[in-house]
Amino acid sequence: MLRSVAWVAVLVTVAVAQETPVVLGTQVTAAFTDLRWQPRTLADLGDVPATVVWFATIECPLVQRYLPRVQELAKDLAARRVPVLIVNVGPGDSLVDATAQVVEGAPAAIAAKDFDLSFARACGVERTVTAVVLDAQRRIVYRGRIDAQYGYGGVAQERGREDLRAAIDEVLGGRPVTVATTPVAGCKITPPAVVAGTVPTWSRDVAPLFQQHCQECHRQGGEGPFPLATVHEARKHAAMIAEVVLQGRMPPWYGSSRHGTFVNWRGLDAAQKQTIAAWVAGGMPEGEAATAPAPRSWPNDEWRIGKPDLILKPVAPMRVPAEGSVPYQYFVLPYRFEHDTWVEAIEILPSNKRVLHHCNMARVKFGERWSQDGFITGYVPGGDAMVLDPGTAVKIPAGSVLVLQAHYVTTGQPEEDRLRVGLRFPRVVVEQEVRVLIAADFRFEIPAGANAHPVRARRQFKADAVGIGLFVHMHVRGRDMAVFAEPEGGERQPLLLVPNYNFDWQQSYRWAPGTQKFAAGTRIAALAHFDNSRFNPFNPDADVAVKFGLETTDEMMYAFLFYVHEHERLALRVDPATGRVAGDAPR
Repeated sequence: MLRSVAWVAVLVTVAVAQETPVVLGTQVTAAFTDLRWQPRTLADLGDVPATVVWFATIECPLVQRYLPRVQELAKDLAARRVPVLIVNVGPGDSLVDATAQVVEGAPAAIAAKDFDLSFARACGVERTVTAVVLDAQRRIVYRGRIDAQYGYGGVAQERGREDLRAAIDEVLGGRPVTVATTPVAGCKITPPAVVAGTVPTWSRDVAPLFQQHCQECHRQGGEGPFPLATVHEARKHAAMIAEVVLQGRMPPWYGSSRHGTFVNWRGLDAAQKQTIAAWVAGGMPEGEAATAPAPRSWPNDEWRIGKPDLILKPVAPMRVPAEGSVPYQYFVLPYRFEHDTWVEAIEILPSNKRVLHHCNMARVKFGERWSQDGFITGYVPGGDAMVLDPGTAVKIPAGSVLVLQAHYVTTGQPEEDRLRVGLRFPRVVVEQEVRVLIAADFRFEIPAGANAHPVRARRQFKADAVGIGLFVHMHVRGRDMAVFAEPEGGERQPLLLVPNYNFDWQQSYRWAPGTQKFAAGTRIAALAHFDNSRFNPFNPDADVAVKFGLETTDEMMYAFLFYVHEHERLALRVDPATGRVAGDAPR
């Protein structure tokens, strides 16, 4: 336990305070946070005839019971242009996990988070599973239950009067709501904890957290926009740091905590978040220098894989115009592999990270075109370099060349980038070849205006396999993606759920070595939802149907699973200077 936990004393108020009752007819203007951490208002839903708002927490059992009914309602109301908003009001519920609950239980609805309960107060709501119906002017015309089937004491045989549906039908029919309020059996909403006690200090409490969770990116030469190595650097951004930490925006992690355990997980627990927030609220004291941890040293080398054994780069740099859309660029690296070559670490390194959004690398036979089947690795915002476990390696077959598929973006001024690819060869005996299974769909069409259009893909393992990790990829309409294992004759197993996919920060999800196994015949299934509605703030055009394509304005749906064959034992002794197996003749 961190020493900082000792000072935390939590004072919890048992009810949501209502200064004055919120009466029917009140117009709701309060803000909430969407699944991408964007501040939103109900006006962002557009010109709709009515809106349904339903309040939830992750652990309330009544919420879990009613979620299928909310999904049923959201699907039915989509055709009538009535959005259903599920607002999470759990003080300890992360936005990622709250969104995951919606993706799994009611994907046709819109996920939202009410961090400070201002939205709940504006609606006059004190309990979960409360539904609020707003008319076209966003005035409260109904507040109460969905129906009377689920309660504190058990389950009724019938739903009884479906109060929420009746209210919606009356509003859409232009009639007054007959029963405008009903009692709600829900979990009492608990406000955020108020922290009191000794103010944490930078040296003793906060600096160790920043070293462990922040400075990997927020340091000189790191991917973060500013360093956070000293108390003076942290103070300059303190208010924003407290906000993004409490909301779970930083450290960035987009996988649901309820699906899969990954060794590269980033995050802070509740006590650590409160430590940082209390330090900011308490005036950001530095504390005794003697209690500060020793500064953490970071590699000076620009390569995260260490010094490469071979560096390849395109013949000419890429010149990016000041504005406009840049088509995908393809670069054939000027090096032909005359022998089978084994590689244990690979990194794609741009000279100008401002303009390179992402880059894929594939091996292809000399003279052939780019093919996803030869995919090896990529460069994406927030991604890692490929560093494989000892004894495993990627094979680049004899006669191959490496091809880069690069996506550049404009910055408002002419720019230039020179890509480099670094390869490091194995120092130990190679026993297993690293492979990639790709579940993808290239024939989907996302209708205009759809907020949760599903796209599915499957691939099958031909031999017993051990998983290394996962990576998913979509474009700006991508909302969420789940990946499952479907063993022959067994139960479906969730591997990963990314409920709030972020095109600008794409990360890998790595398992501990040897822990995730797949029997031959197991299918890997991926399910993605795409938001092509106007509510998606990054949607280029909500009025057009969208298909697979290479541009950002098109869409993609990929799930990559890296693995080795479980029983493979190659026993290859590789020359660390060339990556070639001893005695291997060129082909």
